[in-house]
Amino acid sequence: MELTIYTDGASRNNPGEAGAGVFIVQDGKPVERIARYLGTTTNNIAEYTAAIIGLEHAVTLGAVNVKLLADSELLVKQVNGQYKVKNEGLKPLHGKVKELIAKIGSVEVQYIPRERNREADALANKAIDEKIRNWKL
Repeated sequence: MELTIYTDGASRNNPGEAGAGVFIVQDGKPVERIARYLGTTTNNIAEYTAAIIGLEHAVTLGAVNVKLLADSELLVKQVNGQYKVKNEGLKPLHGKVKELIAKIGSVEVQYIPRERNREADALANKAIDEKIRNWKL
C-alpha cells in the first residue's frame, strides 16, 4: 500500500498554543484528516509531532511505501540526515520518526512549499482554534 502524508505543525507565539495537522492520501483519494491539539509547545515540536502522527497511521494501515511531505525545512533536512539535531527537545522526536520509518520500509521525506500544504496547515490551525473556542464557552 502506498500513502502520501501531508503534515504540518502550528504554534501561536512560538512557544504557544499548538496543533498538528495530518492529511493522508491513498491512490489520489483522501483517507484520513487529523487535527490534534498539542497544548503549549514550539513550532518545531509541533512539526515533528505531526510527522509522528502521520507515520503511526501509516504503520497501523500497513503501508509499505510512504511519501511524507512537510513544509518544515528543518524537519525534512534533519530526518534526511542533512542537518544534525542539536536541540535536546527534538532528539527524542527525531528518534521516534526514524523508528517509525524503519517499520514502514520505504519512506521518502520531502519538503514542499507552504502553498502545497494547505490541507495539513488548515487542520493544525483547526485543532488550536477549536480548543481556544471551547475555552471561551
